[in-house]
Amino acid sequence: MKEFLDRNFLLETEVAQDLYHTNAEKMPIIDYHCHLIPKMIADDYRFKSITEIWLGGDHYKWRAMRSNGVNENYITGDASDWEKFQKWAETVPYTFRNPLYHWTHLELKTAFGIDKLLNPETAKEIFDACNDKLINDPEMSARGLMRHYNVKAVCTTDDPVDSLEYHKQLRDSGFEIKVLPTWRPDKAMAVEDPKEFRNYVEKLAEVSGVTVNKFADLIAALQKRHDFFNEMGCRLSDHGIEEFYATDYTDAEIEAIFDKVYAGNKLDGEEIRKFKSAMLVIFGEMDYETDWTQQFHYGAIRNNNTIMFKKLGPDTGFDSIGEFNTAKSCAKLLDTLNTKGKLAKTILYNLNPDANDMLATMLGNFQDGSVPGKIQFGSGWWFNDQLDGMTKQMDSLSNMGLLSRFVGMLTDSRSFLSYPRHEYFRRCLCNILGNDVEAGKIPFKGYEEKRLRQMVEDICYNNAKDYFKF
Repeated sequence: MKEFLDRNFLLETEVAQDLYHTNAEKMPIIDYHCHLIPKMIADDYRFKSITEIWLGGDHYKWRAMRSNGVNENYITGDASDWEKFQKWAETVPYTFRNPLYHWTHLELKTAFGIDKLLNPETAKEIFDACNDKLINDPEMSARGLMRHYNVKAVCTTDDPVDSLEYHKQLRDSGFEIKVLPTWRPDKAMAVEDPKEFRNYVEKLAEVSGVTVNKFADLIAALQKRHDFFNEMGCRLSDHGIEEFYATDYTDAEIEAIFDKVYAGNKLDGEEIRKFKSAMLVIFGEMDYETDWTQQFHYGAIRNNNTIMFKKLGPDTGFDSIGEFNTAKSCAKLLDTLNTKGKLAKTILYNLNPDANDMLATMLGNFQDGSVPGKIQFGSGWWFNDQLDGMTKQMDSLSNMGLLSRFVGMLTDSRSFLSYPRHEYFRRCLCNILGNDVEAGKIPFKGYEEKRLRQMVEDICYNNAKDYFKF
């Protein structure tokens, strides 16, 4: 029986262990998609307790606690930090076979040097030890944790109306880790609610200095902000969409649709789809002109619990995997941009693992030899960033494309303690490759051994470094 979380955790063969410890473990981290708060990095924020850094905003843990029968007061309510931590500690032993059990103990071990298992009996000791380290260790700050995990660059997620003042502050301060913005223009195409859309466009007009009266003005304002993001070092966009939009439209139709919604009138489903289709093409063209990478995160059904949405708002643990058959619309959107000669580097993330093979084959339709892995199959996202999900994603990419050109893992997290997810991914990657070697599926001598070792280092770091050109 193997010991839990030992040096060779998740590494089932000697080759896997060799690949991880020789090649993967030493590589720095590029976290090219996350939701860290830039102000916290700029302020070098110090956390008041393990509860704040660990449970604040972590809807993965919140969902598990609710499933374990924990009252909401101990999750998002006004219970004390100790009471919330205690309820999480009571939940942890019930998370066997959930990735939270692994992540919890990886974070305790790598950030705090704690090898003990978290449960009701150890909760107070671990709570006190973590808090003592957070308060008294000068390295346990936002920036210190990023240095601790050998992070070289992070890309936050930012709205076009954001000032990016903290990104500028970080750049001017000489902070050695790159903290770059990512363009997330979802609200600029969220026309389902006319009042909310108009409020947003008015904010956009204010920050851009462009008076918006018609659709062309909207695009001019967005272009001005896109240019500003580019000047601030932005290299990626990101779109959080339910599905891909590629409905046929005319310029006149889009102008009329904008006039209608901006005047406060509700759009029908077809009008909404046409407007979103037009916006995705326009955004794609902007990204191509600046040599950005466009990312598409699709397939989530969000805010399913009306009562809790009204009480807590979005991103609080009430989203789930959706079923959307968007293969044709994905292909059509990419083909539209490609036909215009304006298909940027692209990363496609699916939330429903049933779409893995479809999306893995989509890549090959638009690889053009200009950039290795120009069209990428994004790493296992959200509900799929666990061993099974990551393995299935890499298996599909291996079977249908080139795993060797994969740009690897990201945290997609709001937490400064989430970097062990990169370690988790790297152990998974090395285990897959090591098992193939042991089974005689991959040679491991001479040139081929060097290639495999280089492949590991590339997926962990080098591919992202070369692809994004930060």
